[in-house]
Amino acid sequence: MDTPSTRSLKLLALLQSGGQWGGRELADQLQVSERTVRRDAMRLRDLGYDVRSRPGPGGTYALRPGMKIPPLLLTADEVSTIITSLLVLEAWSPDDATAVTARAKLEQVLPRKLKQRAAAVALSTQVSREPPASVDWNLVGTIADAVATSSRVTFDYTDQHGRRSHRTIEPYRHFLRQQRWYLIAYDLMREDWRIFRLDRVEEVATFPGPHDPPIFPWHSIEDWLTSDFGATYEH
Repeated sequence: MDTPSTRSLKLLALLQSGGQWGGRELADQLQVSERTVRRDAMRLRDLGYDVRSRPGPGGTYALRPGMKIPPLLLTADEVSTIITSLLVLEAWSPDDATAVTARAKLEQVLPRKLKQRAAAVALSTQVSREPPASVDWNLVGTIADAVATSSRVTFDYTDQHGRRSHRTIEPYRHFLRQQRWYLIAYDLMREDWRIFRLDRVEEVATFPGPHDPPIFPWHSIEDWLTSDFGATYEH
């Protein structure tokens, strides 16, 4: 059974196609009652969409012509969460414009009421600036794609002593810890799990999978980190 949010998104898509939609017609399309259609239309209005209706027998629904439809149907609480998260990234990485531009684009596509909520959250939220966590978002995306497709990754790495090496790895997860981004991966040359700081990674290349990566030997990343990065793991 569709959730109210999923059903409202389907209703919004139907109305976006244009024209007048009869209540019975919408009910048949959504496989719900006409009463449910009325409730979903009211929910869209509460979110700021200009859904116009003509009550009574043969009543119709339509979306105001020319209204732009954002690609996501978000609640006010979800908007608050997203805006706050972006504000944290803005504070932590003041020299990185990615979070700023993402927030600006999001606010542009929100309906009026949600745009007001986003502005209110941005106005009322102050995030203490921490030492910036420098990260190459293109690198993060490359690693994410490799994890999703079970691909291998090669790169040049400079360790804490300034020694350079060439690594071939099977990435597992990247994470933020103490204001630095790290990568956990299986190092094929060393035949063991390793942790890499992303700001020390250069010249990245991907070898498409799928490969069959080894199973991470710990219950969670937190367990591995508290075990001196796997030093107590018995091979």
